[in-house]
Amino acid sequence: MLRVLAVDDEKPLLEELLYLLRSDPRVASAEGASDATQALRRVSRALESGPDGPDGIDVVFLDIHMAGLTGLDIARLLAGFARPPLIVFVTAHEGFAVQAFDLKAVDYVLKPVRPERLAEAVRRACAQLGRAAPAEEEAAPPSPVPPARRRARPEPVGADRAADQIAVELGGVTRFVAIADIAYVEAQGDYARLHTDEGSHLVRIPLSTLEERWAARGFVRIHRRHLVALSRIDELRLEAGTTSVRVGPAELQVSRRHARALRDLLMRRATG
Repeated sequence: MLRVLAVDDEKPLLEELLYLLRSDPRVASAEGASDATQALRRVSRALESGPDGPDGIDVVFLDIHMAGLTGLDIARLLAGFARPPLIVFVTAHEGFAVQAFDLKAVDYVLKPVRPERLAEAVRRACAQLGRAAPAEEEAAPPSPVPPARRRARPEPVGADRAADQIAVELGGVTRFVAIADIAYVEAQGDYARLHTDEGSHLVRIPLSTLEERWAARGFVRIHRRHLVALSRIDELRLEAGTTSVRVGPAELQVSRRHARALRDLLMRRATG
């Protein structure tokens, strides 16, 4: 079983990589670092602990292009230690493969990361460390979305189907999510995270674009970070001068700019 550190300065991509790694039965733990400084601090603690210590790290999955030190810089620093963790580079750029393998990298995985390709990198790391998984635990590519309860809904047909769904991609697998299943959307830089009853999905679409596209479908902006399906709001709360809404288990803040318009919309909806 591997103890893994994943390093990427693009938070949405880091979250997706961690999800794939944690889905692999050969990975005991997977931590994330969003910059070189954070990564080096964590690896330093692992080196002090020793490979068999409680803070040990077996493999670092490392992006190359990051602000400040690059992944290659980090790998060169780690190579100076007596027993450094293994390195797997995960990058969108093909041109650094020679340098990567000169640094004794175990593997070089190109983005967008496919689950089966990442599983092969994990297998190579296990083999190099002599930690082959039991036969029943050999990793199949993880499911792009964790299994969970699905809301019943009528299936759209024909040309209407594409208009009622949005394509999301995880590890090279494209899925189609019904817009009616989306409770709220969270901005994450140039990306947006779609929250449903099943889990969440990442799309490379700005929140402002989804706000324009889905206004007619009953989605309203409540904050610079959140877009909510009006029909999925369970409660509106006014406490100590702040406004929030409950959408399923999530409680989301409503900015002052949007609070009055949201209250008016909910009142009109409640009165028909």
